[in-house]
Amino acid sequence: VSPWDIALCATGTAVAAENALVLAVLFYTPSLRAPTFLLIGSLALADLLAGLGLVGNFAVRYLLRPPSEAAELGAAGLLLAAFSASVCSLLAITVDRYLSLYNALTYHSERTLGFTCAMVLLMWLLCLGVGLLPLLGWNCLRDPSACSVLRPVTKDNAAVLAVTFLLLFALMMQLYLQICKIAFRHAQQIAVQHQFIATAQATSTRKGLSTLSLILGTFALCWIPFAIYSLVADSSYPAVYTYSLALPATCNSLINPIIYAFRNPDIQKSLWLACCGCIPSTFSSRPRTSSDV
Repeated sequence: VSPWDIALCATGTAVAAENALVLAVLFYTPSLRAPTFLLIGSLALADLLAGLGLVGNFAVRYLLRPPSEAAELGAAGLLLAAFSASVCSLLAITVDRYLSLYNALTYHSERTLGFTCAMVLLMWLLCLGVGLLPLLGWNCLRDPSACSVLRPVTKDNAAVLAVTFLLLFALMMQLYLQICKIAFRHAQQIAVQHQFIATAQATSTRKGLSTLSLILGTFALCWIPFAIYSLVADSSYPAVYTYSLALPATCNSLINPIIYAFRNPDIQKSLWLACCGCIPSTFSSRPRTSSDV
């Protein structure tokens, strides 16, 4: 048994457990029913399935004897669908944050829960379609020489997926830059209206920049190296390169709950109530503003 596969399986178990906790909090807390929390739930579900897919892939490779072609394609399809849904959910959260600032006055009336549910359902149908591609012929089981580092996906199809991912990341980066500009403009307007001192505005600006850097930096460090490697490499490259880049990519699903769920004040309150039955007196009750990004 490869130590890398054991590490991926362990990571998948941790990812599944962490995101199951997020889904449980969202499901059992009636107040967390806003469109934003629906998108966070979509991200948690995608990452939960990704974690289960990593565990399932380990089981198919080492526990299923004799090896089953259908099981291998099914495990690959689950991972493909789950990670596609994870990236798309991240993009949806980015779009939601942008709209909440760009259309601040009409956002809550236009962004209904039903509309968000329809968009999330459409996104998941698209990602499930991507997950079916290995079963529909996007595989190299009949021609091993055509395999990419994402076996059993072919090199050409892996290149298409990598380019699509890089385009989605570029779109996310552009949206977050626009979010940052709008948030800073709002912070300046508030500072002028309330005659805040310059240090207060600088603190808000630094907080916005740190949040932006955390979101984009984590996503880029986890996924960009693996995407570029998938674009240029093929099955003849040493497997250790693939493992060393795939492991950080899967760890992104371990980090997502920390960035998008556990840092949210409402989810923090629900966790404190579930675990301790109370909310600490030191817990900040300050409402979030646009300057918080």
